[in-house]
Amino acid sequence: MKHLAYLNKFFYKYRWRLIPGVLFVVASNIFGVLPAQVIRVAFDLVSENIDMYRLYAGFSEQHVIYDVFGAGLLLFGAMVLVLALIRGLFLFFMRQTIILMSRHIEYDLKNEIYTHYQALSMAFYRRHNTGDLMNRVTEDVSRVRMYLGPGIMYSLNTVVMFVLIVYAMLTVNVRLAVYSILPMPILAAVIYYVNNQIESRSEKIQQRLSSLSGFVQETFSGIRVVKSYVREAYIRKNFAAESEDYKTHSMGLAKVQALFYPIILLLAGLSVVIVLYVGGTEVMRGNISPGNIAEFIVYLSQLMFPVMALGWVTSLTQRAAASQKRINEFLHEQPEIISVNGIKKTIDGRIEFKNVSFTYPETGIQALNDVSFNVEPGQMLAIIGRTGSGKSTIANLLMRMYDTTGGQVLIDGIPIQQIDLNNYRSQTGFVPQEVFLFSDTIANNIAFSTDILNMPEVEQAAKDAAVYNNIVELENGFQTLIGERGITLSGGQKQRVSIARAIMKHPQVLVFDDCLSAVDTRTEEEILQNLGRVMNGKTSVIISHRISTIKNADKIIVLDEGRIVEQGNHDTLMELQGAYLALYEKQLLEEESV
Repeated sequence: MKHLAYLNKFFYKYRWRLIPGVLFVVASNIFGVLPAQVIRVAFDLVSENIDMYRLYAGFSEQHVIYDVFGAGLLLFGAMVLVLALIRGLFLFFMRQTIILMSRHIEYDLKNEIYTHYQALSMAFYRRHNTGDLMNRVTEDVSRVRMYLGPGIMYSLNTVVMFVLIVYAMLTVNVRLAVYSILPMPILAAVIYYVNNQIESRSEKIQQRLSSLSGFVQETFSGIRVVKSYVREAYIRKNFAAESEDYKTHSMGLAKVQALFYPIILLLAGLSVVIVLYVGGTEVMRGNISPGNIAEFIVYLSQLMFPVMALGWVTSLTQRAAASQKRINEFLHEQPEIISVNGIKKTIDGRIEFKNVSFTYPETGIQALNDVSFNVEPGQMLAIIGRTGSGKSTIANLLMRMYDTTGGQVLIDGIPIQQIDLNNYRSQTGFVPQEVFLFSDTIANNIAFSTDILNMPEVEQAAKDAAVYNNIVELENGFQTLIGERGITLSGGQKQRVSIARAIMKHPQVLVFDDCLSAVDTRTEEEILQNLGRVMNGKTSVIISHRISTIKNADKIIVLDEGRIVEQGNHDTLMELQGAYLALYEKQLLEEESV
C-alpha cells in the first residue's frame, strides 16, 4: 500500500464526500443485518404455530389460529421488504458519495500528471516513448480510480458487514459462531498468496501494455513510410508478437484470479455444512432455537458476496498499486530545467556563449566543445556546418531546452539560468528543424502563441512567411483543417506555416533551425527579405546547411565536430579560403550539376 499512500492527500481534499459515504456504508449494513433477525423470529413463529395449529385440529379455533398465523407472516414479509428498501436507499447514497469522489480524484490526478509532464525537460521525453506516457495518464489512472471508487466502497462494505454479522453471531451462540467462521483463516492465507502473484503480474501487464501502445502510436505516426516501403505485413507480424506477449501475461493473471471464486464458494459451502451440523447439536441441547440456524444461514449467505468481493477488491487494489507505482515514477521525476524566482525583463537580444560545452545526457555524445561567440541586438547570426556538427544543439541551448554542461549562455549579460524561463521564452520565437503542426485550422496553428485569433495579424504573418497565396488557394482558406502533424500540407508549406507561427509571436529573438530546407531559392529569398523587415532591431539566429540562406548575415559561424572553426561575415570567410569556402564551392558544383 506504500505506493497508494500518495493518494491520501485526495482523501483529505474530498473528506466531506468520503465521511458521509462511510456512514452510509454502516447504515446500509445495519439494515442488511436486521432482516436475518426478523427471519429468525418468523421461523420460530412458524414452528410454534404449526404445533399449535395441529393441537387445535377439529376445533373452530383452528381457523382463527390460521388467520393470525397468516397475518403474522405477512407482517414479517412486509418488514423484510421495508428494511430492504431502506438499505437500498442508503446504498444509493453510498454510491453517490464514494463513486463520485473517485471520479473527482481521477480528474485531479490526470490534471496533475499532465501538468507535471509539461514541466519536465526535453531529456525526459527523449528517454520515454509517447505510448508509455499516454498509457500512464489513461490506463493506469483508470485502474487507480477503480481502487478509489469500487475498491474502497466494497472494502468498507465487507469490513462493516463482517463485523456486524460476526457480532450478531456471537450474541446468539459463541460455539456456533466460532465453528462457522473457521474457514476464514484459510481464506486469508490463500488471499495473501494470490495477492503477491497478482501484484507482480499486474506490473508486467502494464509494462507490456505501454510497449504495445508505443508500438501502435509509432506505427500510425509513420504510416506513410510503412506504406511506401510495403511493410504492412512485417508491421502486422510485429504487432501480433506484441499482442501475443500482452495476451500471455494477461492470461497468466486471469488464471491466478480464477483461483479466488472456486475457493470462496468451497469455503462458503463448508461453513453452511458446519452450521447445520453444529447448530443441530445445539438445538438438541436446547441452547438455540431452529430459527437461529435459519438466522445463521442467512448471515452466511450475506457474507458470501462480501467474501467473494474480497478477492475482486484485492485484485483491484494490487493492480491499482502496480499502476500507481508507475505513475509515481514519473511524478517523482524532477525537471532538469528549473526556473525559480527568475529575473523578469524585456530582453534586448544580446546573446553571448562563453566557453560552452554540452554533452547529451541520454547518449553521452559531446555535441559542443568550448564554443564562444556573441551577437548584438538587431544582428543576424548564421550558423553553418556539416550534419552532426552541433548546430541544433546551439538552438536548444538558446531556447533553454537543455542547460550547458560547461561554460555559460548569457542573455543581455545575464546567465540564462537566472532569467525567468516563461518570461524569456515568451519573447523568443523558435522554428524547429522537425516541423510540428497541430490537428487544427491553419489560422489556429499560426496564432498558436496568442489567446485571441486576430485574422489581420495571421494573414500578415502568412504573407511574411510567403505562404499566404498557398493558403488562400485552398478551398477553406485559413479555416482549412490540417491532419495530424500537418500531413495534408507539403513539406515546404508546413515549414512556412511554422515560420508564420513564429513571426506572429513578434519575438525579440528569433531562432531558425534549418527550417528552409524544403523551400525553393526564390521563396527563400522572399522570406529572408521579409524577415529583415520584421526583425529590424531584433536578433535573429539562422541555422542552415545552405550558404545562399546565410550569406547576408551580419555574422557567420562555421561549426565542425562541436567546435567553431571559422567566424565572420561572408566576405571575410571567403577570403580565409578555409572550411566556409570549401562548403561554398561544393554547393556551387551541386547547383551546376542540377
